[in-house]
Amino acid sequence: MARGNNLKRLLNLRLLLASWPWLLVITAFALLRLSKGALLLDLYAQVSRPFWPGSAQREWLQKAQRLEDQQRLALLEAQLSNQQLDLSLRQQQGPWVTAAVISRNMQGWWQDLLLGAGALQGIRPGAAVTAPGGLLGRISSVTPSTARVLLLTDPSSRVAVELQGNRGKGLLVGDGTSRPRLEFLEKDVEVLPGDVVITSAASTVVPANLIVGVVQQVNLDALPAPEALLQLTAPAGAVDWVRVR
Repeated sequence: MARGNNLKRLLNLRLLLASWPWLLVITAFALLRLSKGALLLDLYAQVSRPFWPGSAQREWLQKAQRLEDQQRLALLEAQLSNQQLDLSLRQQQGPWVTAAVISRNMQGWWQDLLLGAGALQGIRPGAAVTAPGGLLGRISSVTPSTARVLLLTDPSSRVAVELQGNRGKGLLVGDGTSRPRLEFLEKDVEVLPGDVVITSAASTVVPANLIVGVVQQVNLDALPAPEALLQLTAPAGAVDWVRVR
């Protein structure tokens, strides 16, 4: 009887040892589904870390940002009253997070970047993402160590903008091409190719006065209001480091 029990225990142990790889696969699959791919993205970020871009462009980005801040401050001081200037500066306060671009999708309908920094570095969904040249887009989702950037060219992107000098307000709409469409709110707007477009002071989703692009083509006959095509000034297809806030 004892011999039979021992044999049964031995068989059970062999079955358990033989099935543990399957249990491991099933457990991993369940964790992946529960995290909606976040674990896989975090693993990719860690594995790819040795191949991230070097620090040269990161230093260039930081220098460019200091120059951009100086230019924006000079513009605000020239155009706004003391009260408006104080409000605008308060809206732009807060630390920026510098992050490496570890993957990019510039083809097809959905266009985005994957960054090597996430919730652990303080990045949150909806944050603005900039590069040398201006605004790139906004954070659409985060994991503990990665963040996905919805680019201005993506068809689901919508950002409130205006012509520099407060000469016309509108909505920048992505359409899957390299030149998003600016839909103006006013019918009698005066816009010409070469006009600079910045983020609107009325925007509640991105900081004001960030450079977005330059008007390339204007359609004054569009209804219900004129439209324009923009050449973006931030090179989403070439930038290796970005800033997030």
